[in-house]
Amino acid sequence: MNQSSCCFNLFEKMSVQVALILLLLFAGVNQAVAGRIISGAGATFPYPVYSQWAYEYARNTGVRLNYQSIGSGGGIRQIKAGTVDFGASDAPLAADDLKKSGLIQFPMIMGGVVPVVNLRGIKNAQLRLDQECIVGIFMGKIKKWNDPRIRALNPGLNLPPWDITVVHRSDGSGTTWIFSHYLAAVSDEWKTKVGAGKALRWPVGLGGKGNEGVAAYVKRVKGAIGYVEFAYALQNKLTAVCLRNRDGNFVAPTLESFQTAAREADWANTPGMAVVLVNQPGAQAWPITGASFILLHREEKDCGNIVEILKFFDWCYRSGGKMAVRLLYVPIPENVYNVVEKRWATDITCNGAPVWPVH
Repeated sequence: MNQSSCCFNLFEKMSVQVALILLLLFAGVNQAVAGRIISGAGATFPYPVYSQWAYEYARNTGVRLNYQSIGSGGGIRQIKAGTVDFGASDAPLAADDLKKSGLIQFPMIMGGVVPVVNLRGIKNAQLRLDQECIVGIFMGKIKKWNDPRIRALNPGLNLPPWDITVVHRSDGSGTTWIFSHYLAAVSDEWKTKVGAGKALRWPVGLGGKGNEGVAAYVKRVKGAIGYVEFAYALQNKLTAVCLRNRDGNFVAPTLESFQTAAREADWANTPGMAVVLVNQPGAQAWPITGASFILLHREEKDCGNIVEILKFFDWCYRSGGKMAVRLLYVPIPENVYNVVEKRWATDITCNGAPVWPVH
């Protein structure tokens, strides 16, 4: 073998060795990222879509999400205690609470709450109710389905002379939180006498546990009316109503009407982005819409970790919309998540320095 052949073979072996070293180094970096686990806890409502997003994101990046579906209160407690990377809550924290706890919050996904009825011959989204009627029914003041106030909104609709049976949640829930905030927003009497929250002292009605409990009563009791999450109503073929919105239009509950409510809300100027999406303006806005929020610490200690967390949520906004719709959730509109990501750039730091680029 001549000298040039020896040199070539030696060079070839060295090249292979260098390539292997670089490959191992690259694999090590990837393995570090791929082995990362993001931990979160909180609201049960968004759990199905968070699970689907986590599965797809792990397939694409190797970064995994461990999300504990323990309820909004549990998520808030855990993020404040620093035992998880993020918390999730269906009820936004007030700006003062966020400041005191050193947290930032932003909307991640949305849904709608819909009144559903058991009325013979009434089709889905055929019955119309306005603010006065829906409050009057749940206050126990409107007692019959052929009440003149309901008939005036539904000319030509054959409304039976049945008693109205109100069905509400017996357990504390984000669904009740959204629905009662709507009633309080459109009625001073409701706001004063009943109020808004996850659990209430209802003026009238039967209590059912969970969406399934409310649905079971509505299906079984002639003349019943209750409220459930939109996805549950659709999946169980419950008869929803049309509601008059803030702009005076009767609208049906749809993914589009929920998204209109979010798009029209003033996210940028609401302290802590604590927007309650009930009774929002917009010609086609559904008046009982709600967002589920993510909670993060403003100052993070692990710079690599917070960047991976924000990358995950950015991917959810930009690539997770179709998955959300398939699961009957409402994606956050682009104009809203652009506001959110600007907040990330200014409000989240690690060791005093910004971690997310300004777009």
